[in-house]
Amino acid sequence: MATRFDPIRDLDRFFSEVTRTPNSTSLPMDLYRDGEVFVALIDMPGVDPSSIDVDVEDRTLTVRAQRQSDVADKDVKWLTRERTTGTYARQLTLGNRVALDRIQADFQDGVLSLTIPVAEEARPRKISVSHSAPTRATEVVESSPAQDEDAVGA
Repeated sequence: MATRFDPIRDLDRFFSEVTRTPNSTSLPMDLYRDGEVFVALIDMPGVDPSSIDVDVEDRTLTVRAQRQSDVADKDVKWLTRERTTGTYARQLTLGNRVALDRIQADFQDGVLSLTIPVAEEARPRKISVSHSAPTRATEVVESSPAQDEDAVGA
């Protein structure tokens, strides 16, 4: 089998392997808003679900997870090792308009799904406008002086 020599590709692979650390490998994420919730989908292939830790402190949401190597034998000779192992972390800065106490997390098929609801006080509201009938001036009926005396009880 013929092997092609590509110095650029080989150098790129070398430098990416040398500089790769678990902290430099990010957890790819999609983030979108669906009505009154924000949804974050974070890819975590090969992560042990029991190692996933999600916490919020000072409006910073932190996701940590750990992936271990499937190969426990130290005597193996690696030909290529592109699947990183170790502890991964991802942080999101949350605004004031989310309900921190109602965040939900679900892990399924290697994807962590975070549902972050918008706070009740931050939701848009419709203000109803009441319609009052205009006030009418009271009609004054002129009376004769004799009627006034009868009314007073003279």
